[in-house]
Amino acid sequence: MNPVTAQRIRSTITHLLLLAGVAISIFPFYWMFVMASRTTTDVFKYPPELLPGTHLLENIRKIFDNIDMVGSTFNTLVVALATTVLVLFFDSIAAFAFAKYEFPGKNILFVVLLATFMIPSQLSTVPSFIVMANLGWVGSLWALIIPGAVNAFGIFLLRQYAQGAIPSDLLDAARIDGCNFWQQYRNVALPLLRPALAFLGIFTFIGTWNDYLWPLVVLIDPEKVTLQVALSQMKGLFTTDYSMVMAGTLLAVIPLIIVFFIGARQFLSDLAAGALKQ
Repeated sequence: MNPVTAQRIRSTITHLLLLAGVAISIFPFYWMFVMASRTTTDVFKYPPELLPGTHLLENIRKIFDNIDMVGSTFNTLVVALATTVLVLFFDSIAAFAFAKYEFPGKNILFVVLLATFMIPSQLSTVPSFIVMANLGWVGSLWALIIPGAVNAFGIFLLRQYAQGAIPSDLLDAARIDGCNFWQQYRNVALPLLRPALAFLGIFTFIGTWNDYLWPLVVLIDPEKVTLQVALSQMKGLFTTDYSMVMAGTLLAVIPLIIVFFIGARQFLSDLAAGALKQ
């Protein structure tokens, strides 16, 4: 077998494997759409229905009749956007300082930061609730936004990226030109951190949008519930309209897909631009 033929075979196999991976990844979303467009009886059919039905609009109408879809979606959007902006701001500042500045206790603080990865988030539910109660934030969206404004994962990710992406010589030149910390952060660090910030933004937005446990615990006002909590209320006491639940899940996923494509485009374009510069 000549090298050209061998290369074509390898390329064909690689593309087939990639297409298989894409199909496996997309199928759950397609299946969700199929079930959202059918009746609950169709959900339990065997063999299962593989083609979309005609009940999608009816199921969506039932969602709006059962829960406050608009209000809960707005609450979730406010929390997700505010949390994402705060995480990108505070995590990038901390990561920049850890990566490019020397200060007393730097290594100890970073080890403590890494140690928080070993603590399950569920263990902080009760202490966090007590703190929110003392602040008078129980039932308020502030109880969702402020505790999520900084996370150790984001600091660790941006710090690791900043160490290689931000040249020390560039910062030295900025200092010689009279730039203080904030000017170096805004004019030097942020443009170079954009690919990592895009990824962290996607990760944070999706995680906040899908959060269920903490909003369920801390939001006591029915008008302030987030989307995931509202969707859980569609489950009946004795029977559940699963096609309606699937339609609600489908509506909840659409904003995540939009955010992912917007953020992924920025992420990939910045990576490509960096590769061309190098």
